[in-house]
Amino acid sequence: MLKTLAALAFCLALPLCAGEQVPAKPININSAGVTELMQLPKVGQKAAERIVSFRKQNGNFKRIEEIMNVKGIGEKSFSTLKPYLTLGTNSTPANP
Repeated sequence: MLKTLAALAFCLALPLCAGEQVPAKPININSAGVTELMQLPKVGQKAAERIVSFRKQNGNFKRIEEIMNVKGIGEKSFSTLKPYLTLGTNSTPANP
């Protein structure tokens, strides 16, 4: 019984250990490069490149919600990213 409980606890904890790392501080989406943007959860190289390209074509983001205008980033992705995004150089997330 004890081995079964230990195995169950291990299986339940495994996804927490194997989960993606998140940035230690919010990422400034107006100045971050591809490598820094890739620190965001669920943002790979292609998505990071699209964010940088969008910013170059349209100028800086005025609100963090504008990141949803980038192809491939919808409401679901935004809700995951929001706690890790900022517009300024400070270390607190931007809130409209």
